[in-house]
Amino acid sequence: MNATFAHPVPTSAPARAVIERVETALIDLPTIRPHKLSVATMNGQTLMLVRVLCSDGVVGIGEGTTIGGLAYGGESPESMKLAVDTYFAPLMVGQDATAVRALMLRIGKMVKDNRFAKSAVETALLDAQGKRLGQPVSELLGGRLRSRLPVAWTLASGDTAKDIAEAEKMLELRRHRIFKLKIGARTPAADVAHVATIKRALGDRGAVRVDVNMAWSETEAAYGMAALADAGCELVEQPVATAAGLARLVRRFPVALMADESLQGPESAFEIARHAGADVFAIKIEQSGGLFQAQRVAAIADAAGIGLYGGTMLEGAVGTIASAQLFSTFVNLQWGTELFGPLLLTEEILATPLTYADFELTVPAGPGLGIALDEDRVDFFTRGRPRKTTSVAV
Repeated sequence: MNATFAHPVPTSAPARAVIERVETALIDLPTIRPHKLSVATMNGQTLMLVRVLCSDGVVGIGEGTTIGGLAYGGESPESMKLAVDTYFAPLMVGQDATAVRALMLRIGKMVKDNRFAKSAVETALLDAQGKRLGQPVSELLGGRLRSRLPVAWTLASGDTAKDIAEAEKMLELRRHRIFKLKIGARTPAADVAHVATIKRALGDRGAVRVDVNMAWSETEAAYGMAALADAGCELVEQPVATAAGLARLVRRFPVALMADESLQGPESAFEIARHAGADVFAIKIEQSGGLFQAQRVAAIADAAGIGLYGGTMLEGAVGTIASAQLFSTFVNLQWGTELFGPLLLTEEILATPLTYADFELTVPAGPGLGIALDEDRVDFFTRGRPRKTTSVAV
């Protein structure tokens, strides 16, 4: 078994532990189907896994992931790996591994932006500290208030009949009853027709929401949101690119408006809240710059009376559970979560798979993130590693 991402938990730990090494790898995983967004069509997902090895024997793991490479934003798994290897690691080695917030502040002063890479590193540090203390990450973030999270499923095949069949399957399996439709690649009229047909098929058995990924102009959004409300859609996510555009659209239509791409951390969250520019915030740990920063974004939303939704960057299991650990601490989570990323992948990389049942995800209760990687599977899908396959004589 390859030990690249082993994470043993010592029976006892010294009072102080220092970081000895930081390692990264790119993991390429196929998806169950093409995932069509307005900005890209994904036929696979790449995870940037990072591990932090400490002098007390504890190893923390974290993940950085994006949607569609650079089509979504300014970071990619490849750029995250380069940033962590070249800039983050020298700032971390030799530092106190137990002082997570102080270390992230040090990194923040020396590394600008790179929010997704910062989230991956912070996740690994929190995972290690949780293992060290024998506590779940949720307890390091203020304490867990729920152990299960409702999870929406995204319908993004681009084909109406296939999307309906997929939704019916999810309802039958009792895995999801909230469905978010990716739209914006077609005309607004065609998108509305697509959404309306799916909502008619599902009726009251499933809630329907949409994500436009900034594809519409304000004029298109004004038409689209009104028509989507008539079709039974309950929420529209980031129809236009700018926060100012969202503010001009909010509360004009009987459908909730959610900010996503406009949220780039606490400062942007404050500006949107100050102008009452959204009904809902999509909280994403990577887009926020890490779990502590995402916690601040959520606090701003709460103070402003803005609803919370646990968003995803289609992370694999590590990033998904990091998000789940944080979301489990929220007093308010009015719109549930979208933590379905691992279910979009055809391959399992955990020793024990996550539990999705009765429309919810169970948040692991073990130390740290509460998960363990299947090292052989991780090694097999690591980019650049020779893949060992068994040949069968005929």
